[in-house]
Amino acid sequence: MTEFEIDPAVRERLALALDVDDLVAAIRIGRQMKEYFSVAKIGLELYSAAGPEAVGAIAELGYSIFLDLKLHDIPTTVGKAARVLGALGVQYLTMHAHGGVEMLQAGVEGLEEGARNAGLAEPKSLAITVLTSDGDAPAHVMPKRVMVAAEAGCSGIVCAVGDLEEAYHYAPRLLRVTPGIRLAGGRTDDQARAASPGAALAGGSDLLVIGRAVTQTDNPITAAQQIYESAVIAD
Repeated sequence: MTEFEIDPAVRERLALALDVDDLVAAIRIGRQMKEYFSVAKIGLELYSAAGPEAVGAIAELGYSIFLDLKLHDIPTTVGKAARVLGALGVQYLTMHAHGGVEMLQAGVEGLEEGARNAGLAEPKSLAITVLTSDGDAPAHVMPKRVMVAAEAGCSGIVCAVGDLEEAYHYAPRLLRVTPGIRLAGGRTDDQARAASPGAALAGGSDLLVIGRAVTQTDNPITAAQQIYESAVIAD
């Protein structure tokens, strides 16, 4: 347990990335971290290992589900897949903005239809702009993809912290989600454009995605507390 009171408003802006290939391990991490994070991200690794069962099991722990599958296919396929995923009860679903307006629109509509048919709250569709591991993307790519996401009716975008201000300029209504969050001075691993929680919040991030900075440390609880405290100071 923490020695300080958790601020729900800060916790709501922190997402835990469960990037493991074992559902039992993911549940263990989720239970350990749920005091600090309100959202759990299920990516390709865990979804490939456990499929829809992962969504239900992690949701039962009390998390909102961020399903990070980065859908990118023809519009019909993306729309049908998103409809299935919407019915599972995910709150966030990612798609690649590179797929274009028509593909994103199909995903947005499919996701909302799936949730609606299942009697669930409307989920949020997120367009991936430029991966935080890509440090060489041309400068014009990110704003173009932000505008594509807005035109397609997406709820938000996923972008690096360094792109937050520009993204807001082009589409101020969109939710802004930032992966690649690391404590100041910590390892950046394969994240070419990592940033601290404080920098992300100061830049206007609505949801911070945190994985290895917590899950791959010797003391995950201490790391989670440091992430949370850094976010509180910046909020």
